[in-house]
Amino acid sequence: MPSAPALLPLVLLVTLVPACASDSREAKSLPPAPAPPAASAPAPAPEAPLPVAVSGPQALEHVRQLLKFGPRLPGSEAHRWAEDYIIRQLRLAYAEVEEVNFAAQTPQGLVPMKNIIGKFGGSSGDIVVLAGHYDSLRREGFVGANDGGSSAALLLELARVVGRRQSRPLAVWVVFFDGEEAFRQWSPQDSLYGSRYQASAWQRAGVLARLKALILVDMIGDKDLALRRDLNSTPWLTEMVWQVAREKGYQAHFLDETTAIEDDHAPFVRAGVPAVDLIDFDYGPGNRYWHTREDTLDKLGPRSFEIVGDVILETVARLGQRWPGQPAADSATRR
Repeated sequence: MPSAPALLPLVLLVTLVPACASDSREAKSLPPAPAPPAASAPAPAPEAPLPVAVSGPQALEHVRQLLKFGPRLPGSEAHRWAEDYIIRQLRLAYAEVEEVNFAAQTPQGLVPMKNIIGKFGGSSGDIVVLAGHYDSLRREGFVGANDGGSSAALLLELARVVGRRQSRPLAVWVVFFDGEEAFRQWSPQDSLYGSRYQASAWQRAGVLARLKALILVDMIGDKDLALRRDLNSTPWLTEMVWQVAREKGYQAHFLDETTAIEDDHAPFVRAGVPAVDLIDFDYGPGNRYWHTREDTLDKLGPRSFEIVGDVILETVARLGQRWPGQPAADSATRR
């Protein structure tokens, strides 16, 4: 893909077409990712009660702590406090933490940014990425409880759960992207700074070939949770997620309706990585809470975090069945 002259040389250009609204994220369909290898379908899981693995109250507490720091604008003191909080929580979950520092060329000049990666090893060299953004929009009075806060909070809870699991066929990397929000007006050049940088860096390092799937979460804390199938996501992976949701009885929250969203999964889809965006883009009546000062903690519900977390954890387990992998070379040597 061509690179944008205004961006860092390491950044892939995400040629997305925004809708008419200045900060709209609806987009044309992206090219499909390659089909997965043939595999037998896993046995259907029985319907489950509300899961206890991911704690909704704890996720809300993470959001509350992030909001205490103030708007999480890249380069700001509040943003650095948020970085420190996320890194501290990942280490408490026994993750290997990688801090990816870079400078992004924005309409306001070069801005320091940081992607944060919590790594949990698996029995093979293959990787599933769980991702979301943690920065907030530059708008007066905007705190981003759901948009940026909920994704970071759920990822921290997922990291806690994954870190306690002894057996992982696939490595799980929990990734916090910086700079998802536009600085002025959403465009291919002014948005998705962290995910574009990371996709480019991983491509150069040969990491993309090891990514079996990327599951992105965004705006998943709404009390009235309603996720729609994103047409810019990889179809087979979307279907896997929705099948898990159906089997667990979450049809009221994983709707059989479609949307097309421009988000942090796009650079990876374009690079050939199977990816799915789990986003509730119906936030308040007529989506009126989105990108406004009404995006506050009181709009979020613990059940929403638990439902989405439950579906993601089961999806990761099924991906491990699809790609069971072989023991990593170093672990075989140790045995």
